[in-house]
Amino acid sequence: MPDKNDYTNDLVIGRNAVREALRAGRGAECLYILRGEHTGPLTPIAAMCRDASIPVKEVDRKKLDYMAGSDNHQGVILVAAVKEYVTVDEILAYAESRGEAPFVLLCDGLQDPHNLGAVIRSAEAAGAHGVIIPERRSVGLGRTVAKSAAGALEYMRVARVTNLNDCIARLKDAGLWIYAADMDGTPYDETDLSGPVAIIVGAEGSGVSRLVRKNADAVVSIPMAGQINSLNASVAAGILLFEAARRRRTGR
Repeated sequence: MPDKNDYTNDLVIGRNAVREALRAGRGAECLYILRGEHTGPLTPIAAMCRDASIPVKEVDRKKLDYMAGSDNHQGVILVAAVKEYVTVDEILAYAESRGEAPFVLLCDGLQDPHNLGAVIRSAEAAGAHGVIIPERRSVGLGRTVAKSAAGALEYMRVARVTNLNDCIARLKDAGLWIYAADMDGTPYDETDLSGPVAIIVGAEGSGVSRLVRKNADAVVSIPMAGQINSLNASVAAGILLFEAARRRRTGR
């Protein structure tokens, strides 16, 4: 079970509070709803979340009591984002406002909030204009992510998209070259990562998904000299981000 502090300050508790937060367009990670409550006042709340592509998770009362710190939750808790998401177009517009070629990181299904936080910190330090994550099969901007980013989330634009492959097509239309980080690709130091570029890092263990890899312009790899054949997602992202930053800075 997650530490109780993972939920602190991220929660909207109770039917009226959750309903008003959703009506106001509050960014959210997911809705926890009492298992078996398919009728009554919780039904329209769940429908509002589904319409907004917010995952709905049915759980038992014990978990809701634990999250809320009491039994006064009325069967519903919304886990809100600690920071509002931006759009992909806003990320591209930010790059344009700085007179720079877009520099973006895409995360394909990261599940560990510590990894996502570390990735966001590396992206900010390398000068990336934004990080893009999918709505499904990915951790969102919860408190643990913010803590792991160690302040970088305050400065980094994060977009959440319904479909990562549609997002890749959008970025290609905007002139970006898309590079997926995976094994059996071209070594990253033999790849020109300067100019308008998006780098994709995959999930812990499974890596970049098949279709995302197929839709990338190229696959880049990190040569391994030891006995293991892969790196932690946040470490791999850091290496590639700073290589791209170096090439953007030096032009070679």
